[in-house]
Amino acid sequence: MPAQTARAPTSQPPILLQENVGSIRLLTLNRPAARNSLSEGLIAELHGALKQIHDDNSVRAVVIAANGPAFSAGHDMKELTARRSDADRGRAYFGQIMNACSAMMQAVVHLPKPVVAAVQGIATAAGCQLVASCDLAVASEAAGFATPGVDIGLFCSTPMVALSRNIPRKQAMEMLLTGEPISAATAKNIGLVNRVVAAGTERDAAIALAQKVALKSAYTIKLGKEAFYRQAEMSLADAYRYTAEVMTENMMARDAEEGIGAFIEKREPKWQDK
Repeated sequence: MPAQTARAPTSQPPILLQENVGSIRLLTLNRPAARNSLSEGLIAELHGALKQIHDDNSVRAVVIAANGPAFSAGHDMKELTARRSDADRGRAYFGQIMNACSAMMQAVVHLPKPVVAAVQGIATAAGCQLVASCDLAVASEAAGFATPGVDIGLFCSTPMVALSRNIPRKQAMEMLLTGEPISAATAKNIGLVNRVVAAGTERDAAIALAQKVALKSAYTIKLGKEAFYRQAEMSLADAYRYTAEVMTENMMARDAEEGIGAFIEKREPKWQDK
């Protein structure tokens, strides 16, 4: 019998794709067969990409998209369930994953550049949380959103944090208590997404929206994004005191001086991002 030639191991495709579209970094979830569920590996890849982008001055905005029919089905339940056989029935691992995912979501919020979600399909549980964590979101007409953990005995408590900071309380509670999906049109009406576009155009629309913001002063965007999220957690009086300080600091910036001068002189500003 002739000797068989050993086959090279099949390399797995990357679970997170990265591409530069001008000054926009496109991050694409690439686990379509698993409905882009947020596995331990994908959470780590996303968090790592955000850390790298944080200090990369060539990147002025980020778009998070996904391949396949689903944007993200949330946590990888098969991966989590496999740890039920641990001595502690998975408690330590579950805590590790929930905290890792929460840290990644906060990295989206704390990134000093705008992050836009491009949602082509269903975004459920932690997938819906990821959309809510982004600064802006563009959805396909075919997209849908849900926090259906209650249907499997697992309340969407961590997704609730981002969801309840995006939409009115009654609508958030309805999603969380019933688990029923909402359409892209409803998501827009309650403020979960900014725009709804024809199916297949959501990624280009999200990139176009990101490019609009990328034209602004990066320093001003950084200052404003951080202030937006910080003041939202403050009392009214504290928020005004804090934002008055931010406005004063902003007025001292070179780009504010340039921008105001350009406005008065009726010309285009030349940003130096400082």
